Amino acid sequence: MRTKNENIALIKKLSNANGIPGFEDEVVALCKQEIKTIADFDEDSLRNLYFSAKSNTGNRPKIWLDAHTDEVGFIIQYLKNNGTLRFLPVGGWSPSTVPSSKVRIKRLDGSYIPGIVAAKPPHFMSEADRNSGLAIEQMVIDVGARSLDELRNDFKVPVAAPVVPDVECSYDEQHDLFLGKAFDCRIGVAALIETLNQSDSGERAVDVIGTFSAQEEVGLRGARAATARLDADVAIVFEGCPADDTFYGEEAIQTGMRRGPMLRHFDVSMVTNPRFQRFVLDIAEEFDIPVQEAVRSGGGTNGGPIHLAENGIPTVVIGIPVRYVHSHHGFDAYEDYLSAVALAKK
Repeated sequence: MRTKNENIALIKKLSNANGIPGFEDEVVALCKQEIKTIADFDEDSLRNLYFSAKSNTGNRPKIWLDAHTDEVGFIIQYLKNNGTLRFLPVGGWSPSTVPSSKVRIKRLDGSYIPGIVAAKPPHFMSEADRNSGLAIEQMVIDVGARSLDELRNDFKVPVAAPVVPDVECSYDEQHDLFLGKAFDCRIGVAALIETLNQSDSGERAVDVIGTFSAQEEVGLRGARAATARLDADVAIVFEGCPADDTFYGEEAIQTGMRRGPMLRHFDVSMVTNPRFQRFVLDIAEEFDIPVQEAVRSGGGTNGGPIHLAENGIPTVVIGIPVRYVHSHHGFDAYEDYLSAVALAKK
């Protein structure tokens, strides 16, 4: 079992790592480093990282653990003559959260250069501009270049360069809070790693296999590919899920921060197996682990493809509440992470 300081350090490293869909290399490298003594692993061409606990016996029920390594970000579409960069969103963004944000862009040599998401200043706006909503198509990324030639030859920014929020994760010890990017789903990745670490024992009643899956944010693609390779008796999907406690009244809150992980009964990707869900809720009650229950009108997780694998795999989603997911910054409570690990382990 890791110390609190070791857990905090890992969560910060995972949050800071760059990894939009298709470019999860830094996160995969961190995962390999963390599990190399307790699990065997290999990859596929999508950058899914498959693992199997070294202490597995091969003759016990199999449980599949999953968390996705990618984060929402952007990709450079083309370079403009005036030295700015046209970009596209990768994953779900609300346009209102994008402008004036600092980002980092991967260059040809693998290094990152800072930039800002820019839109027309109010000084140059017409009345129609002021009254219309701002679309991502009206924004550019500016790295300080003055021309297309300078972008290419001096700043060395290529077409299709991945772009991530330029955010450094911080931890507020007084309030046990993280503030950073990519907690969807890097907090889930951290929880999976610690669950695997704490359950590293031949005394387990189950064998543990799983995935650090790629490209969840663009259609659950990594998990879909993984279902052709893995089978299990049950599955647990870790997520960093959108907290709702700053948007709804008390009676409607189902994913509040500091209230424990969220167990989702329903979303557009899955009707959670009610018998497995009840089993997990009973465990939470038995061991006094705080949990929340949610029924969602939107959203989806890797539970969608995983629960349809083979003849169907009973699957639950353990969601760790994150305020303001799919934006540049999010808040995450350490106690919710600990509760998610405790529940998965039990």
